[in-house]
Amino acid sequence: MTASGDVLVFDFPMRVRFRGQDRRTGVLLRGAAGWGEFSPFPDYDAATCARWLAAAREAADLGWPAPLRDSVPVNTTVPAVDPDRAAELVRGSGCSTAKVKVAERGQSLADDVARVEAVRDAIGPEGKVRVDANGAWTVDEAVTALTALDAFDLEYAEQPVRSLDDMAALRRRVDVRLAADESVRTADDPLRIAGLHAADIVVLKVQPLGGVRRCLEVAESCGLPVVVSSAVETSVGLAAGVALAAALPELPFACGLGTLPLIDGDVSDDSLVPVDGALPVRRVEPRADRCTADPATTVEWLDRMEAADRAA
Repeated sequence: MTASGDVLVFDFPMRVRFRGQDRRTGVLLRGAAGWGEFSPFPDYDAATCARWLAAAREAADLGWPAPLRDSVPVNTTVPAVDPDRAAELVRGSGCSTAKVKVAERGQSLADDVARVEAVRDAIGPEGKVRVDANGAWTVDEAVTALTALDAFDLEYAEQPVRSLDDMAALRRRVDVRLAADESVRTADDPLRIAGLHAADIVVLKVQPLGGVRRCLEVAESCGLPVVVSSAVETSVGLAAGVALAAALPELPFACGLGTLPLIDGDVSDDSLVPVDGALPVRRVEPRADRCTADPATTVEWLDRMEAADRAA
């Protein structure tokens, strides 16, 4: 397979290292309904990538369900930076909700406390502050950390521990609401989370679960409040997340879709970046001259897409 006007391969550097990656790469597909994004992470096998391809094809070929709202509130994401930088990022974001990365390797709980305190001061008493540990703590560590961090009135803690059993155990020991993110890798995971009473909130991402419609089915089945988050996509991929958030019957929390600033570049001139803490519900048209991956990267991604297609 070779790239054509209906298949574009993108490759951008990351402003912040993410999942061990310094670059964000992937494929854009065009169909009758518009453009979809296929951008699974490098360590995913073909069977896992098949769900990401299904999401891209849904966006390109079918489009999305009718929206119930015109815009979607989003949080700003604060990396594990020093307190002054954290406060600067929050003040410049225009968002009234901030997700703060904690439990960074090589840092201490004191570093986390200082960062979250700075974010609380910057966002004000009416703003929402949530933390994300990416499953780095043990249950005992999480109890200690969340007890300290809740002094700054946490909205919730995202994936503080790794396993569902640990999430369930932690939930019995802390008053902070817990959100499951990395625990959600397949459509069955949210149902297990609800059955184990392991979380108060479930984080859904369109590409990993296979599309907007599949996410809506999962949300209805699990019966938990939903936060829609991104897989750090370009504006084309983010548009699918916005479409999901716009189609949910209830949207009680700001969504983790304001992630484009983590990427140094985008596929469109009309990027999906938050304005006054919200993203509009709309399609994005990419530009071919912004999708200029080198030949080796292009071949690699077209091969991955073919492998995902065979595994579907």
